[in-house]
Amino acid sequence: MTALNQLTIAGARDALRMGETTALALTEACLAAIEGAGALNAFVHHTPEIARDQAKAADARLAAGEAPALCGIPLGIKDLFCTKGVPSQAASNILEGFRPEYESTVTARLFGAGAVMLGKLNMDEFAMGSSNETSCYGNAVNPWKVDDRQLTPGGSSGGSAAAVAADLCLAATGTDTGGSIRQPAAFTGIVGIKPTYGRVSRWGIVAFASSLDQAGPMTKTVRDAAIMLGTMAGPDTRDSTCADLPVPDFEAALTGDIRGRKIGIPREYRMEGMPAEIEKLWSDGAAMLKDAGAEIVDISLPHTKYALPAYYVVAPAEASSNLARYDGVRYGHRARLGQGDGITEMYEKTRAEGFGKEVQRRVMVGTYVLSAGFYDAYYNRARKVRALIKRDFELAFADGIDAILTPATPSSAFGLGEMADADPVAMYLNDVFTVTVNLAGLPGIAVPTGLDGRGLPLGLQLIGRPWEEGELLNHAYVLERAAGFVSKPAKWW
Repeated sequence: MTALNQLTIAGARDALRMGETTALALTEACLAAIEGAGALNAFVHHTPEIARDQAKAADARLAAGEAPALCGIPLGIKDLFCTKGVPSQAASNILEGFRPEYESTVTARLFGAGAVMLGKLNMDEFAMGSSNETSCYGNAVNPWKVDDRQLTPGGSSGGSAAAVAADLCLAATGTDTGGSIRQPAAFTGIVGIKPTYGRVSRWGIVAFASSLDQAGPMTKTVRDAAIMLGTMAGPDTRDSTCADLPVPDFEAALTGDIRGRKIGIPREYRMEGMPAEIEKLWSDGAAMLKDAGAEIVDISLPHTKYALPAYYVVAPAEASSNLARYDGVRYGHRARLGQGDGITEMYEKTRAEGFGKEVQRRVMVGTYVLSAGFYDAYYNRARKVRALIKRDFELAFADGIDAILTPATPSSAFGLGEMADADPVAMYLNDVFTVTVNLAGLPGIAVPTGLDGRGLPLGLQLIGRPWEEGELLNHAYVLERAAGFVSKPAKWW
């Protein structure tokens, strides 16, 4: 029989309802797996007692019948989500000691459905990074290993990706500002979906770039993503950007029938120097969808080449504004002050000590592009480019395109330390296939579809119409079944 911690959400749900296991047994299996996986540095705040209490409550609900799909399912929670009474640091020293007195909307919904919190997961500081190397907790490590190097699990949701891929939890929450769910999912051989902007409430999630951030599930299968998203999504009056729309049954949308659907292949995503393995993966993915009855159509998204520079103006600008609140006055870290130091010195020293180098870099860039004399030249221009990128997608969908297929990442996982000290722009290029989706506010999903020549996972991305996550998940479900990806990392930790 499959080890309990290796079950999918759907598999565990069925086993719980049939009385074949208990929520407490599932939880204990995951806690034992976490205990033996310190080398991955995925879980950074452990909550075993909370987990056991929630599991016992879930078992009582299951015994009474009519329990929701996520009842008794052990999850990991990214450190960006505020969890009541539990450290919520966004992997930053500046929030050291911060324990919220409230629950984020997403975690409240998950726990309300009976889910179990195993602990908080590692991430890049304030979600700023593509390799999980900017965390105050140290690097998260990819469970996939093909030589003596430690590989990145991707970022910023690197701890979430590593934990799910290593079967430390059945699923995890992630957030995606420019690819931070989809890129780590592709690097670790799991599924990650970024919903339409506004589908999931951002209330209680530490903000990076408010017009781009969106939470989503990171799971072992597309079906699990559909189940978990159904609980996370929905209107929230506490988030003015959260859409007041009903949440469909995403799992019911997984019919496996995409006959007659049009799948767009954007020519602008064929980047110069793209590895042959990525090119073949993309072609094979298109062939799989065609074999399932879809029509493959070449399309143009002409403003794609401007997406990365536009993103790295808009996101840092919003970050510099959002992170201005961290000043050492009310909570978190406060620098030790010298004699004669005033309030200005306290701000300066606290922020210099509390923020890591990458966060400082982005705050500085953001402050620069918002400053007098540069606002129109940079920020306003980036906003106009963003509108053009959004328009490209609108025109494609208006022409009858149902979904768009692209690579998820420009490569497989790279070694920790190999890019961190290089030109930061080289690291930013990891987001080349994902940032357009955030700029346009669209749903996107990464699905594992193959291995590279070294045996590391590679993923493809599907981009959907706004608010049509059900259709997107169904396309991903077809791709997942056709690819038949079942590889798991060999246990070395």
